Amino acid sequence: MPTSLPVKLNDAEIEEFAKEVDEIYEEVKASLGSRDERYIKRQIRIERTISLVARWTIMGSLAFLPSWGHAYVNEKVFYVLIGLGTFLLALSKILENMEIGHNVLHGQWDWMRDPEINSTVWEWDHACPADQWKHSHNVVHHTWANVLGKDYDVGYGVVRISDQQRWRPRYLLNPILNIVLAVNFEWGIGIHDVNLKRLFIGNEEQLSRNRTLLKLFWKKAIRQCLKDYIVWPALAGPFFAYVLLANISANILRNLWTNVIIFCGHFPAGVYVFKKTDVEGETRGQWYVRQLLGSCNIKGGKLFHILTGQLSHQIEHHLFPDMPSNRYPEVAPRVQALCARYGLPYNTGSLFRQYGTTTWKIWRLAFPGGNTSPAV
Repeated sequence: MPTSLPVKLNDAEIEEFAKEVDEIYEEVKASLGSRDERYIKRQIRIERTISLVARWTIMGSLAFLPSWGHAYVNEKVFYVLIGLGTFLLALSKILENMEIGHNVLHGQWDWMRDPEINSTVWEWDHACPADQWKHSHNVVHHTWANVLGKDYDVGYGVVRISDQQRWRPRYLLNPILNIVLAVNFEWGIGIHDVNLKRLFIGNEEQLSRNRTLLKLFWKKAIRQCLKDYIVWPALAGPFFAYVLLANISANILRNLWTNVIIFCGHFPAGVYVFKKTDVEGETRGQWYVRQLLGSCNIKGGKLFHILTGQLSHQIEHHLFPDMPSNRYPEVAPRVQALCARYGLPYNTGSLFRQYGTTTWKIWRLAFPGGNTSPAV
């Protein structure tokens, strides 16, 4: 059947494009080896070292509080150290969630057959249980990226992010809801796979599934809260509140960064959103083109890319979700050149451009109407 995608290629050309995309994937897959294994193990060592240094820096800062009354108390030193520790803790959480956890759970490192670094056993430092996230993200989102009614990541059920979404009065709160979502992004992701409407309404199978998911979420959420908000602060004794505030701040910083990067990968100007009818009878080649049209890259340096979990190469990630993330920077120029040859858009820009246009879209779509869809 003729493609309904907003491209000038015919079906044969789309399938030819897909063959060349597959060739890139197969070449990388055949070349995986020791340098890739060293990469992920190095990132894990770095993250754990930063986390340990962060925790002890926060604890060590307490020694400089005036409450101790010794000769070395210094309030300025305390604030510098606890601020540094908080920043490092946020950094370690970003690295663990983005470059390590997200990508391990995608199965990107399963080929190593490592008993610990694989998608079947990895549990990340996040409120969302790994198994739930693998379903809502790997299965639902990556299969139906940007398809309204199938991909629940389009606005995360909170903000209106496309003019194809029917406007409702609650979207007047779009800018505020977006901030609330960003600050609490970990918890939004954690509850994302639970259909709250089906907790009390639906058939017995739906009710049972969603109540089970909610129970598993609460179990993981309680464990996360105990770790960051009870156990570590309790080690500080009477200075419990200082460590608690540092841990809360680190989690918020991680949430804000994660939200910005993920939104920049899916919602900037130029991104396409699709209807269910657009994916009926979808071929492998059409799936590739849809992933391309619904994803955006962010320009930056090597460290920036690592801290985004290589999701600054969101296009490549959606084309090759189980390709080891350290390979995305290598294949990105090839994918971009391939798109240019076939006359397909390759949405890339600075962080300022991508997040700026995303924010503008969120504000504009708070009100009725609005035409944010790219011109075909």
